[in-house]
Amino acid sequence: MIQGPVTGGKHGWPFNRPLIDLAEKGYVEAEYFLSGEAATYAPAPGAELGRDGKWRVQPKGKVPFKTRFLVYRPADPAKFNGTVVVCWNNVTAGYELFLGEGPEVLEGGYAYVCASVQRVGVHGFPENPQGLVAWDGERYGDLSIPTDDASYDIFSQVARAVGPDRDRTVDPLGGLEVRKVIGLGASQSAGRLSTYINAVHPLPPEQGGHAFNGYMLQIYFGSGTPIEASDRPVNPANANARPLPRGQNLIREDLDVPVMIVNTELEAIACQSVRQPDTDRFRTWEAAALTHVSYQAQLIRNEKYRRDFGVAPPPPSEQMNRIYLQPFYDAALHHLNRWVNGGAAPPSQPLIDFTSDGKVVRDRHGIATGGARLPQADAPVAMNSSTPVTDDFSGRLRGSSKPFDAATLEALYGDEAGYLARFRQAASAAVAAGVLLPRDVEPAVEEAAREYRRAMEMSARQPVNAAG
Repeated sequence: MIQGPVTGGKHGWPFNRPLIDLAEKGYVEAEYFLSGEAATYAPAPGAELGRDGKWRVQPKGKVPFKTRFLVYRPADPAKFNGTVVVCWNNVTAGYELFLGEGPEVLEGGYAYVCASVQRVGVHGFPENPQGLVAWDGERYGDLSIPTDDASYDIFSQVARAVGPDRDRTVDPLGGLEVRKVIGLGASQSAGRLSTYINAVHPLPPEQGGHAFNGYMLQIYFGSGTPIEASDRPVNPANANARPLPRGQNLIREDLDVPVMIVNTELEAIACQSVRQPDTDRFRTWEAAALTHVSYQAQLIRNEKYRRDFGVAPPPPSEQMNRIYLQPFYDAALHHLNRWVNGGAAPPSQPLIDFTSDGKVVRDRHGIATGGARLPQADAPVAMNSSTPVTDDFSGRLRGSSKPFDAATLEALYGDEAGYLARFRQAASAAVAAGVLLPRDVEPAVEEAAREYRRAMEMSARQPVNAAG
């Protein structure tokens, strides 16, 4: 059953909503509750959930649930492109993280649905719970997800609630004519989505399968999650000593819909053993010099945290990776949407280069070689990489950025004008390769100018070497 739009509550807004005014972008924002029974699954008799990803499961039982999903949709039906993206909200932080307000969504005319499908998102971790129920009991107090084993079918039910054949008694899409539905998950959610793709998607619709027309796994470490007893999400508070995940399974090769993996060099390191060739249903992109969490993304996350929790978190480290992932994601979504609608597949990209012992190959400036090349990698003012500054859990995700000194910048580019000319060439090459959209070039150039000046200022502040 769908209820909504949901209003009210202690705060008066949906948790983790955008910082921007969606109405100014021509979008409607509305939140809905979804309740009912969700299937749980178990391996089929004799089935092994092995490396090949061809996992056979069957319904095991049902559990009651009530959850929420947040919808962004074009206010003008004529601007809707026919595609709904359903995001599996990430719960690694102990509360939900998602970002559906990127330029490709808002300028491309998508509808975007942020789905709360895991127990931690609703109830939080036992220690210091920050889930929806704790955050706003007035608005979310009767929500309940008893087990993450139900998350897979809840995800299917959200997709069907916004899909082309949805019940329109309460219509979360306000009458929009939907053609395609794309499932998206990032980081820990990408791991759960890979299990969904391998195990649940092939099932008949009456058992939860075939709810999506394509999938995107972002910053994916190459491993699925259990189909049973799956209530073990990563908790950063307990994860400092734990190594980052390593690839363990493939995405099954017999799918009937497109799947795209969009990674940085950090996840490429994890996925070396489960890399798969591109096919007519599969693509992998790996971006050199980028990592799991960038400075720009952390700024947005911190500002949402300050608004929602009323406390300012520590500012992001100036030493963390400073290449923003969103333009790379947007280019990938643009191509995937064309693909699921019967158009050309995304262009194949070179993969990041590794040595025989699994180390990233780097050029003389420390930039990874190979991979998809954003202009910040081919016209750098800093060594941006996945190499961490600190060895705690968060540090291993944030990588590092080491600005070049003035002498290096002068040797490479002459001056700022020379640098920006070279950056524009690199940006044009990225557009031609398909990994950067034309509309993102000018914002990237403006940021590049700021980063050049920052590097020069930091170089000027460095103490002079007494020997030199």
